[in-house]
Amino acid sequence: MAGRLVTPPPAPERVEAVVVGCGVIGLTTAIRLREAGFRTRIVTKALPSETTSAVAAAVWYPYKAYPRDRVLGWSRATLDALCDLARDPAAGCSLLPLVDLFETPVPDPWWKGAVRSFRRATAADLPPGYADGYVIEAPLAEPPAFLPYLERRFRAAGGAIDVRPEGLTSLDELAADGRLVVNCTGLGAAALTGDDALYPIRGQVVRVTNPGLRRSLADEYGRRAISYIIPRAHDCILGGVAEAGVWDLTPDPAVTATILRRCRELEPRLRDAEVLDVRVGLRPGRPAVRLELERRGPRRAVLHNYGHGGAGFTLCWGCADEALALARAFAATL
Repeated sequence: MAGRLVTPPPAPERVEAVVVGCGVIGLTTAIRLREAGFRTRIVTKALPSETTSAVAAAVWYPYKAYPRDRVLGWSRATLDALCDLARDPAAGCSLLPLVDLFETPVPDPWWKGAVRSFRRATAADLPPGYADGYVIEAPLAEPPAFLPYLERRFRAAGGAIDVRPEGLTSLDELAADGRLVVNCTGLGAAALTGDDALYPIRGQVVRVTNPGLRRSLADEYGRRAISYIIPRAHDCILGGVAEAGVWDLTPDPAVTATILRRCRELEPRLRDAEVLDVRVGLRPGRPAVRLELERRGPRRAVLHNYGHGGAGFTLCWGCADEALALARAFAATL
């Protein structure tokens, strides 16, 4: 009818959000956007099972991610989300005791305020040679189950995944009026954005059979540093290393031997565990997580969400929530 006022659609529905990257950061960000009403798709070089996220131990722990004040809030929000998901058997999430070990007395950790359950370790919690520690209830998101859960959830909400094995040479390839490009490419952001603050932190893990372990142990600073034992439903992840600036993805047999020796010293029940696999991943290190909106014109923007160091699974939902707030602010200006 002539003269009839047409009510515009809600702001998110006017915006197409194209998320670049399909690791845990890209998937959780895409889910938040799609479930909030944005027309969302993912463009990725590889499916989730082939990303760095698939290699991660994926236990909640704020590791090599900065700055601390922002990481604290993101970590707390993600812990809450993972605790909620632990009630859903399909999500691949659970809660387990994590004992952080120290050879000398230490103060409470800076991230204590992010956890729900915290106590100082007792003598019964500590392996021989350790004098102090703390015990938290840590969410664990097992990548073989959690990443497919996230992919199913995104697709069920109406999202699509566009796999481009050749990758992108520039984020500008996706630029268009009324479109938000969301950069969740981890280390790939170095080439796509020219960000020379990014650097790899090489990690190597050994996957072994689980001899019945029910708690996680970690020594980051002592004689066995860096060592961690992450028991999962059907196996155990043993680590590890954190080699800054190293790009090599080839498993190092000497590192494997060191990981096995240290972890077996921490937990003697691992002595007869069968080695199932050895994998290497490159964490996206950066002096600070980059989570910001970059305007590329009056109706175009790139939302950056990368540089999470060794804490992608620890920060994912908190960063996705903040990314959604920035996307809504962009949509409100169109």
